[in-house]
Amino acid sequence: MESRTKRRLTPAELDDLTRRAVGAGVRTAEELTDGYANAVWRLRLDDDRDVVLKLAPHPDLELLSFERHILRMEAESIGLAAGVGVPVAELVRAGFDDPVLGGDYLVFETLTGVPWNQVEPDSPAELRRELGRLLATLSTVTQPPGAEPVFGAPHAGLSGHTWRAAFLTMLDALLSDTVRFPTPLPVPAEEMREVAERAAWALEEVEQPRLVHFDVWLGNVFLSPGARAPIQAIIDHERAFWGDPLAELLMPTLYQGLDEADPLVAGYREVAPLDLGPAARVRLLLYKMYLYTIFLVENGPRQYPEEDYAPMRDNAIARLGETVAALR
Repeated sequence: MESRTKRRLTPAELDDLTRRAVGAGVRTAEELTDGYANAVWRLRLDDDRDVVLKLAPHPDLELLSFERHILRMEAESIGLAAGVGVPVAELVRAGFDDPVLGGDYLVFETLTGVPWNQVEPDSPAELRRELGRLLATLSTVTQPPGAEPVFGAPHAGLSGHTWRAAFLTMLDALLSDTVRFPTPLPVPAEEMREVAERAAWALEEVEQPRLVHFDVWLGNVFLSPGARAPIQAIIDHERAFWGDPLAELLMPTLYQGLDEADPLVAGYREVAPLDLGPAARVRLLLYKMYLYTIFLVENGPRQYPEEDYAPMRDNAIARLGETVAALR
């Protein structure tokens, strides 16, 4: 997707960055355009390595509140996920506050697979089961023993010592972003705050912060067709936060809803318990409200092409309205 936040580098700037980052220049470069915020290139280096470079928006560009230092959270999340056996793209180099270009970047090894949304796998049910197992495995990542729990997105300054406090802080910041970047909402932001406050009792069930990727849609799941373990990697950890692992199930079930019969749920329960009772259903609605608001407000800093963004915007407005009504 074309976006104003994606940085444009000349061939010379790309070459200089990779020489400083990994000690080799660029032989060929191809921009990968599937993402929405960060600029990404697939590079063949002059030492014959193939890597992917992700470059954050320029630090002077005004972004959404939760987007501060998101590549730093991504780098942390990748290491934690790999540590429990969740497949990820190997991180070659993380650079923060680059002295020449400014901002942050990540360099990854190139994946050989393809995004799930670009292929039709032979056994989608078993694949969803495997994805459920991996999401449950990711939910086992907790903070160091003995440390005071911190929920939310500490990298962005949006956190709290309870999940209720952290989530309401994250939501309030997002709704404030809708004022900084005038955003079409189906109901006023203040009403959304009030609805969330009344439903926030359900958040009190979450007592321990766990790592949540929060963007596991099929385009962020790479497959290795024909391999024994077909899920090669889960990518794009930049929206990760510390919170309720139930929120992880939102993106892979976003438009069809979370169904007990979904193999994803069965796979999840092979690794970790999953309660889908009344309080959990309320929490899912809160997370949907948060996510649909992201879909709407992110156009502010990014300025997507109208013809590309309009269907997504209109769908998000309708679904956000339905979600707020359900929470009422």
